[in-house]
Amino acid sequence: MKQNSSKYLAAVIAIFAAMLACNTSGNATEPPPDQPTELTTVIDNPPDSSTEVPIQIQHQVFPVNLPQSQSGRASDQDSSVTAVQKKSNGGDKFTFEQFERPFSSNAMDVYFPNLDIIDTRVFQDESWIYGTIKVVDRSIAAAALYRFGMQLDVQLDGKGDWLVLVLNPSSTDWTTDGVQVYFDANSDVGDLTPMLRDESAVGGDGFEQLVFDRGKGDDADAAWVRVSSEDPNTVEIAVKRSLLGNPAAFLANMWTGHGTLDPALFDYSDHFTHEQAGAADPGYPIFYPIKALYELDNSCRIAVGFQPKGNEPGLCTTGLAPSDPESGEPVCSAYGEAPGAGGCCDGVPISGGLCRYP
Repeated sequence: MKQNSSKYLAAVIAIFAAMLACNTSGNATEPPPDQPTELTTVIDNPPDSSTEVPIQIQHQVFPVNLPQSQSGRASDQDSSVTAVQKKSNGGDKFTFEQFERPFSSNAMDVYFPNLDIIDTRVFQDESWIYGTIKVVDRSIAAAALYRFGMQLDVQLDGKGDWLVLVLNPSSTDWTTDGVQVYFDANSDVGDLTPMLRDESAVGGDGFEQLVFDRGKGDDADAAWVRVSSEDPNTVEIAVKRSLLGNPAAFLANMWTGHGTLDPALFDYSDHFTHEQAGAADPGYPIFYPIKALYELDNSCRIAVGFQPKGNEPGLCTTGLAPSDPESGEPVCSAYGEAPGAGGCCDGVPISGGLCRYP
């Protein structure tokens, strides 16, 4: 009897195992065909080295020192001089995608000198495009998590095509740590009218394609960042021309920000209403103070490799330095300082005796 029971039990187990194997085989799916690897990251939470094993990336090509001759320059407002008044020093025009908001939201009682851009430059050589961003003071927040960015329009249509985002660097050596490059593959940055508020804007997803992430991507050497060895308040960004399609001409502008510097929110004026974003100038009492859009600064756009027509969206404006109508001498009361080299006020001297103003 025991022998028969054992045989019966063994038969039941064998049948059950066969049924399980059939079910497993029937539910199995074929592996999907090869697809491009999508790079993903959580921007506000960089990897924790204590829990993640770092990938050892072997770099082959490094940026060099910046060329001696710059390809373009744009100054930006210094709001440290008006911070105690809880307002920007001009330059904040939400509907034109121009921001001067290195302040906390609502009360605007916290001023962030590490976000306040005062000078930007573009350099280039055969292999690299470089962008530099100088802020009022990086030192007080050298270890804080915030970002610098360089946006490039290589189609010259006002829509940003590429965005290089970097976490605040700590070294004067070139590194890919904290460096990301985004691409707007569906061309929805700027909606219908780039760098202008579109009343019927549907939002869009901004720079949705992450093509380089801290050395990961098709080219491990595509983009880099470092602190300037000559000025601790200046950050230098380098991106390979080949990644951008080797553009002969482009428009570039620089950005700084905390969590609101989000690639998905470009253009900002199409993701917020003026009422939601607020204003940094009490001269606009309906919108003042800044609200949902805060701790953010950007510069005007520098034209590189071509002669701009003057109507390019976001282009740095140019003109003669202001002068006294009676004496004809330059006066800079409207800009807050005496004329500098080249007869400009806060503007930057360019060819033809003109000044570029942010």
